[in-house]
Amino acid sequence: MLYSREWDKSSKEYIQAKSEAHLIGAEKLLELCRANKGVYIKVGQHVGALDYLLPTEYVTTMRVLHKDAPRNSIEELYKVIKEDLKQDPHELFVEFDPEPLGTASLAQVHRAKLKDGTEVAVKVQHHFVKKNTKIDLKWIELIIYTMSKVFPDFEMQWLVDETKKNITKELDFLQEGRNAERVSVLFNDYKWLKVPKIFWDYSTERVLVMEYVSGGQVNDVKYIDNSRIDKYDLCLKLGDLYSHMIFVSGFVHSDPHPGNILVKKDPGDKDVTIYLLDHGLYAQLSEKFRYHYSKLWLSIIGRNREEMKFHAEELGIPKDLYGLFACMVTGRPWDVIMKGIDRTKPSSQEKSTFQNELPNFLHHVTQCLEHVNREALLVLKTNDLIRSIEYALGMQERMCGFMVMTKCCTKSIYQLEYKKEKSLLRKQYLNTKYVWSLLMLYVYNVFLKLREKFVMYS
Repeated sequence: MLYSREWDKSSKEYIQAKSEAHLIGAEKLLELCRANKGVYIKVGQHVGALDYLLPTEYVTTMRVLHKDAPRNSIEELYKVIKEDLKQDPHELFVEFDPEPLGTASLAQVHRAKLKDGTEVAVKVQHHFVKKNTKIDLKWIELIIYTMSKVFPDFEMQWLVDETKKNITKELDFLQEGRNAERVSVLFNDYKWLKVPKIFWDYSTERVLVMEYVSGGQVNDVKYIDNSRIDKYDLCLKLGDLYSHMIFVSGFVHSDPHPGNILVKKDPGDKDVTIYLLDHGLYAQLSEKFRYHYSKLWLSIIGRNREEMKFHAEELGIPKDLYGLFACMVTGRPWDVIMKGIDRTKPSSQEKSTFQNELPNFLHHVTQCLEHVNREALLVLKTNDLIRSIEYALGMQERMCGFMVMTKCCTKSIYQLEYKKEKSLLRKQYLNTKYVWSLLMLYVYNVFLKLREKFVMYS
């Protein structure tokens, strides 16, 4: 469709043909993921979250996997529950809705009611997952090994290594429950954030019973508009949450896709409530990683090439690829970074630049991913989530998370430097420097708001 003739690539005919080709490719990929299930669904979900980077046809087609992955029958679910809890499901639940609330790569979730009348969400692992995952990973590893021999520039072993490491964690639902409780404690002062309670007496490695919560998916624009949720405030809260996870606490929710975040605002509510779901995979970032990643962000904001190069190298990036890595981290083209990402709002032109130019740098992108500190891979996925939500809600130009992220970077660097410092004089200097930095950020934030109001009314 695209290479059988010479096209005028600016013509409407070419744009239409390219869209049709993308749609065919996306539907084939969706069919492949649904047929093979498990690990393949996880890949499809990630594709569905990359709407700032990939063609729209792929994103909209694959997004269905965030909530509507292939499902198992109720009999198959009951079999897993009975095997793990040693009781018939009818003895445990007075109600069990056969229609799933959502299906995912590893499990599906159903609404149920305990004998005392408590409404719960029951997450049951697909019966085939443990057996098939090992086989799927061996096939993926074989394919990637073969590809690397045929195409030496194809460096994707990192993908196999990370998937192997992470899938084991995700298959243990008891670990997921512990992660949920930990993040609930870490962010207990975020009154708008809710993490469903775990019912431990009904939970095993393959069955997890949680408090039932309802709401709309975070990128469901129609639901958000109907609920009169402030999109800017929503993006600001998400930016705050994930910035604190990455830069301050270091405990990062690392299976980020829109299906794992629900939002709700009832008519009488003053604030939106954000429900964070699916806590199977978390990364615990090291202090060294958080320090250099924070420094990298501040050097990008300050357009300091030498600092960017140094801190990217400390994260495992080859010296000549620091610029590309800065683009991957920010989701912005290099020329925009050099102009100042705080001064240049993201635009549809930028999105097109990424989509059109990325194939030319694919080898270098895979090089970055092959060499970068393993902790960065999960953080990059989290960055993808935040940007995809901002694009879905039309908030990319407001740069919602920019200020809070800068503040979190500054706080992280201060805390880590203060912790290692032994001199009282030096500690006092760090205190003064930190307070001054926060004051400057506050003044700058006021300036940005005044500028935005001026532009709005002019």
